[in-house]
Amino acid sequence: MQSIEFPLVLFTVLSQAAIGIALMGAVRVAAGPDGGDAKRQWRMVAGLMVLGLIGSLFHLGHPLDAPDALKHLSTAWLSREVLFAGLFVGLAILAALIADKNGSAILSGAGALLGLAVILSTGMTYAPPAFPAVNNALPTVFFLVSAVTLGAGFASWFAGPGRQPLLARIFTSALIVGLVVNLVAPCVWLSGGEVMRMTGLAWFGSSLYWAHIAVMAASLAVIWKTRTIPMWLPILVLFGELVGRAGFFADTIHTAANMGGLY
Repeated sequence: MQSIEFPLVLFTVLSQAAIGIALMGAVRVAAGPDGGDAKRQWRMVAGLMVLGLIGSLFHLGHPLDAPDALKHLSTAWLSREVLFAGLFVGLAILAALIADKNGSAILSGAGALLGLAVILSTGMTYAPPAFPAVNNALPTVFFLVSAVTLGAGFASWFAGPGRQPLLARIFTSALIVGLVVNLVAPCVWLSGGEVMRMTGLAWFGSSLYWAHIAVMAASLAVIWKTRTIPMWLPILVLFGELVGRAGFFADTIHTAANMGGLY
């Protein structure tokens, strides 16, 4: 990766925020009516997905050829990511049009399943052998934590008072997991092979990494003090995730960086 890749930063973070909101919507529907507004929530999901997909087109040399990515569904996780993302945004638009304020168990369940499929396929897409530090389940873990954190945060805008404590607990738990994973992963890399070690050093030396950590820690302090999610806090977390994702792309080292070096 080793470049910030703004289009991919926008696509991955915005799509994961949308998926997280859909996941929280499924939790709310399963828990019963809460006086919230599922229709407005689906509109935000659809809007975030559309913005993310538009942003991703700027990564392509020939945007009009984007549908060609579907040609390799049997072998390429990128093709599966495109398929599942397309299905998810289609479902989100449909739900935004036909869902009522209380939500639909069928639409919510389908949205949650498709959203998880998008996260899995995206995680596998960014776990290639050429990047030893993330040639594992870590990208999927990073992306799922981002989705849950952002989803719980933004879902609080649409939930009724009875569901706010539940969303605050999910939000707090996701922040704690995110902090632990982001702090521990580079430490583990330092004990790995040469390129993995280079990645750990790059992350620890990156202002993007530490800015992301600082935002997560500050957000955790805010919710620990208030015991609820202030309306402005999800926006701060979104900023932190954008910064952290930029670091993910910029500071994860490719094996070619050590070409000719000792391992």
